[in-house]
Amino acid sequence: MTDIHARMHDRELKKGSAELLILSLIETRPRHGYEITKLIEARSSGALRFHAASLYPLLYRLEKRGWVCGRWVEAAGQRRRRYYRLTPQGRKILAAQRHGWRAFVEAINRIVDVEHA
Repeated sequence: MTDIHARMHDRELKKGSAELLILSLIETRPRHGYEITKLIEARSSGALRFHAASLYPLLYRLEKRGWVCGRWVEAAGQRRRRYYRLTPQGRKILAAQRHGWRAFVEAINRIVDVEHA
């Protein structure tokens, strides 16, 4: 696969999983956008990276759908940050997306598994 094809493939994979990643990361506690980008990068060992240009529009869409709720927080000596938390509707969506993702991964594994090749 050429480099340009690899980048296009990565973009498509990211597009299909971005909501699931973000909702998963704010499931346990509210997080701000920069923290979300760093967690995605760290937990994927650098394989996935989100830039503000793509992350924030997605967070705004999730907020508009009612899946997340954002709140501005000001701390002494720090910039004002918007923290996002999961809403009850967002929890339902996350559960459904996780179920769908697991089913998808299991199906792909059945196809690409060496035993079946």
